[in-house]
Amino acid sequence: MTSFAPAVRNHRRTALALVLCGGLTVALAACGTEEDPDKGTNGVAKLSAAEIDKKARAAADAASAVRLSGTLVSKGGTYRLDMKLNAEGGMGSVTSKKQSFALLRVEDDLFLKAPAEFWTHEGSGDDNGTADAAAADKLGGKYVKIPEGDPSYGQLRGFTDKEVLLDGLLALHGTLDKGGRDTVAGQRTIRILGGKGEGGAFDVSLENQPYPVRVARGGGGGTVSLADWGQAFPLEAPDKDDTVDYGGQLPKSSG
Repeated sequence: MTSFAPAVRNHRRTALALVLCGGLTVALAACGTEEDPDKGTNGVAKLSAAEIDKKARAAADAASAVRLSGTLVSKGGTYRLDMKLNAEGGMGSVTSKKQSFALLRVEDDLFLKAPAEFWTHEGSGDDNGTADAAAADKLGGKYVKIPEGDPSYGQLRGFTDKEVLLDGLLALHGTLDKGGRDTVAGQRTIRILGGKGEGGAFDVSLENQPYPVRVARGGGGGTVSLADWGQAFPLEAPDKDDTVDYGGQLPKSSG
């Protein structure tokens, strides 16, 4: 009599092997689906908060240009900024509660361009009102060169100074901590917090250079986006026909 037992045992062994191999394949496939959150990034998310902060500031300082857009809140009011900055100066617009005006700085030459209403001082008497109207007609719609001795020169220049603005925006107060990951303007980011957020926060890009891409100032001081890092832009003084060199101290304005 022929025995079929070995064949049965062989089938059982084959089936067991298939089950084991299948289970191993599933396990390996499952392991393969676990994504490394730092895969394809610049790796800064693995660093400490202080190290990320240092790298982000170094990248910002080394960049030849940047564009800032957003809102700044200070004791002087709330300002909406849209500025392009580089080492030589900057250009763009500043909007306050009352007025909107353009700023342009090339080296130490600072220009402001605003409508005539900007130069009309509210609450003036008849004589002053006439003088203001004459000044407004002369200055409105023109690039007005602001004298370096004018009280407004230092404040307005600050809006066009890359180093000054970035130092102020990226200043975090309190102990530095790492926040969560996010996606800002299509870039994966890691957040750095000052004092758990009360002292400000900014998001650092995890792609290519670790540039700061969004800043939230502490105490409700506004939110600003930073983009176009290293992208050059033309920066030239306005045409003489479009410029007024006021010479002395500028007249008071409604802005």
